[in-house]
Amino acid sequence: MSVKATAEKNFRRARVRPTGRQKWARGWITWRAGRWIVAVLVIAYGGYRATALVLHASVLQIRRIAVRGNVRLSAGEVQAIVDGLRGSNIFTADLAAYRRRLLESPWVGEVALRRVLPSTVEIFVSERRPIGLCRFGSDLYLVDGQGVLIDQFGPQYSEFDLPIIDGLMRPPSSGQPAVDEERVELAARVIEALAPRKTLAARVSQIDVHDAHDAVVLLQGDAALLHLGDDHFLERLQSYVDLAGALHDRVPEIDYVDLRFDERVYVRPVAEGRR
Repeated sequence: MSVKATAEKNFRRARVRPTGRQKWARGWITWRAGRWIVAVLVIAYGGYRATALVLHASVLQIRRIAVRGNVRLSAGEVQAIVDGLRGSNIFTADLAAYRRRLLESPWVGEVALRRVLPSTVEIFVSERRPIGLCRFGSDLYLVDGQGVLIDQFGPQYSEFDLPIIDGLMRPPSSGQPAVDEERVELAARVIEALAPRKTLAARVSQIDVHDAHDAVVLLQGDAALLHLGDDHFLERLQSYVDLAGALHDRVPEIDYVDLRFDERVYVRPVAEGRR
């Protein structure tokens, strides 16, 4: 005689069919999820279409390039450098790349580009200001206060009345010669210090900065080398101008005048063999 054991629910789950309410709940969740998916797709497509319309809208294509702040460079020269901007979309145009391209021009010291809706790009140029003529071999180059050689000096720059600056180039350790930053800084300070006295500044024909701690100045019509040191340039040069007549009466041919010791002036006459 066999006996059937009762099924133990703890070890075997009974099969339960979902009720009608559960089926309805599942269907409602599926339907709601489907609506969200459709809505997201519609929004994404709408955004894509809107972006495409903006990117290809003719009204947003760059048609005008306005140049501000240029003096030496003409507006046409600046526009030629960034000519690829024309016709591109104002939102996607890579202004940073065109800024880098403009900075490659030797006359451009700093530049900024700005979008002006709907179709204009403004370019603000800050040009380099030459402070003198750097002697490089047998050639002269316009040089600015940072030691950048702007361009070779020639007839096209005849309006510049600038002193020749010797000693800016340091001997190359390897490769090409380079401008010495410390010497450039000294020359720039001399020129800046003399700027308030325009008449006196205009008389300076040469500045020698081979010694980065002693600027030597040569005045027009005067063969004496004037050692000014590395500060008080205006006061020292003015003191020489005030004393020049008396000094030349005593020493007709002066080799150099050392003005670095403010309370005393040392004068060396030209040696007999150098006359």
